Amino acid sequence: MRNTRIVAGICLAVGSLALVAPAAGAAAGPSGEQTIRITPAAATPGSQVTVTTGACGKEAYGKGTSQAGGAFHLFAGDRAGVLLGVFDIPPGTRPGTDTVTVKCPPRTRITDTYRIVERAPSGGVDAGFGAPTDQGTQLAAGSVLLAAAAAGGVVRMRRRTAAAARS
Repeated sequence: MRNTRIVAGICLAVGSLALVAPAAGAAAGPSGEQTIRITPAAATPGSQVTVTTGACGKEAYGKGTSQAGGAFHLFAGDRAGVLLGVFDIPPGTRPGTDTVTVKCPPRTRITDTYRIVERAPSGGVDAGFGAPTDQGTQLAAGSVLLAAAAAGGVVRMRRRTAAAARS
């Protein structure tokens, strides 16, 4: 019985490693495949986009182009063998996908895409109750309602404890 439990535990451990190994290999990509990383994956017009790649090997320079942002340069980043480039998305750019192409000497060319999304709204949401010019009155009314609810809860709990004590 004890040996069965040990063998079952070993089988579970080996099985979980067998399931994780292909996923780790897929994340790294097959040998020889070269990728670029574009952050953020969903950018807004007027923001900066960062492109990093390790595909250039020991080269210290690369060129990149973006359909929306135009040409940019990649230089050595913080880590060895990684190039980093930054470009701006012009304000007024329409939402959609943008293609980024990176070229490194002698003949390395990598292409990837990212999304351009509409700018997120800023400020308060108009819920149809008019402009928030009367915030003081709304805050006072809310405070009164909250205090009344708390007082009602206290009265109810005191009545329950009094009724329970009589029983």
